[in-house]
Amino acid sequence: MILSGLKIKEEVENGNITIEPFDEKLVNPNSYNYRLGNELLELTDEIIDPKKPTNFKRIIIDEKGYVLKPNTLYLASTVEVIGSKEYVTQLIGRSSVGRLGLFLQVTAPLGHVGCNHCWTLELKCVEPLRVYPNMKIGQVTFWKLDGDKTYTYESGKYNMHRKPHISLYYENGGV
Repeated sequence: MILSGLKIKEEVENGNITIEPFDEKLVNPNSYNYRLGNELLELTDEIIDPKKPTNFKRIIIDEKGYVLKPNTLYLASTVEVIGSKEYVTQLIGRSSVGRLGLFLQVTAPLGHVGCNHCWTLELKCVEPLRVYPNMKIGQVTFWKLDGDKTYTYESGKYNMHRKPHISLYYENGGV
């Protein structure tokens, strides 16, 4: 069951959902709009090898914005720390941003119970597209968990990040 916007607001107030900073104007009927942080990682390897750390160029987005190039993968992060020990998060794009040709969180929209951090976002655009820090870029939904919480992601390898983070797939030999 997906939470309504009013229920998200209530659960933030009750401490069951973390959205920091929280802005009531970003609440939707059944989601919350999250914003783009000011840092991008542009992946620079000609061939990305899951058995090796990925090379990247760090980019700081200023108030003039930054133009994303097609056929390039960027990693960014949310401005907000988002998470819950009670609900499953799902980060998805906004239709108005998708209509600009930006693919967002295509492969990893699902967050685990216990995750509580600035989320790394996967960005890929169809045409050159200027993005700005703090722009509303996606939305997060919260889902009620059915069954026992026998495992939470509080000690997961991607939890607690505050900036974009490359894949750690290589840490176990890329298998």
